[in-house]
Amino acid sequence: MSLADSVLNGDRLALARLLTRVENDTIEGREALDVLFPHTGKAHLIGVTGAPGTGKSTLVNQIALSFRKLGQRVAIVAIDPSSPFTGGAVLGDRVRMRDLAGDTGVFIRSMASRGSLGGLAQATAGLVQVFDSAGFEIILIETVGAGQSEVDIARLAHTTLVVEAPGLGDEIQAIKAGILEIADILVINKADRPGVESTERALKNMLEMAHPVPKIFQHHGQTLTETLPDNPSPNASLWFPLIQRTVATDGAGLPQLIESIQRHAAHLRQSGEWLTRERARLEAEFDLFIQQELVARFRAGLPEAKLAQIMESIQNRKISPREAVSVLLNGGVS
Repeated sequence: MSLADSVLNGDRLALARLLTRVENDTIEGREALDVLFPHTGKAHLIGVTGAPGTGKSTLVNQIALSFRKLGQRVAIVAIDPSSPFTGGAVLGDRVRMRDLAGDTGVFIRSMASRGSLGGLAQATAGLVQVFDSAGFEIILIETVGAGQSEVDIARLAHTTLVVEAPGLGDEIQAIKAGILEIADILVINKADRPGVESTERALKNMLEMAHPVPKIFQHHGQTLTETLPDNPSPNASLWFPLIQRTVATDGAGLPQLIESIQRHAAHLRQSGEWLTRERARLEAEFDLFIQQELVARFRAGLPEAKLAQIMESIQNRKISPREAVSVLLNGGVS
């Protein structure tokens, strides 16, 4: 029986082996992904991002426990910084998620970012696809919290949680990074710390700037003013990011956070945004594979001597990289 078939039959050992092959981008891993693809598209993908020190891993642990109590199977992709010596993951997240150990309804996979921008390793989408096909209903994707390019997580997840914490001074950094613009739910973790009110107030103000909406509109001939609602309806055509306080160390605020996540999923399905996000994600993945395949084929058919010659011309500033590509595509060398 192939690894793909074993994964579909619920074999956890086969799942672990296949995840390794996918992460290493082996031929066997690629073939298995093709076999598993028709079995995907059912899981709710939840991205968790934010600055280091906000308690993302502890929060992910609590979110997973909450969904398990609801009877749902949960997979966690924890993307760790790469070791500068081995290139492997530090595996710090597994230390913080010991509460989930021994639960057969949970599968935790730590992987190295391997220098990938945005804190998302290139193989993340493949790992998510494997978990989806294996029947995990909730897939949590925790990023390394590397900074501005963390917004890449919005391309993969259905629901994006941006985690902040009082006293870290991250509010301004968040708006500079554009991270608030990708948040479906803003989580103020460590809400038992001093300054939580000012942090929430600052984030609310920033949300109104980051998510501009029509403030004045006509209704039955009357001019009405629209403000950012505290509890938007999941039936609304627009989703206004929610702000939720939590204390992940003791589980405070988790029931409300889980309810917000479920409300967002319901909104996506009812508004049709779920299919829109899925299509955008698959189209981005499709474009990436096209780029990789075309580049690989082009480089394979390019003689080393010709490449060395064109690179020397670029290095000597005789031709720009853009001009060099045009020259090579037209079969010449400048």
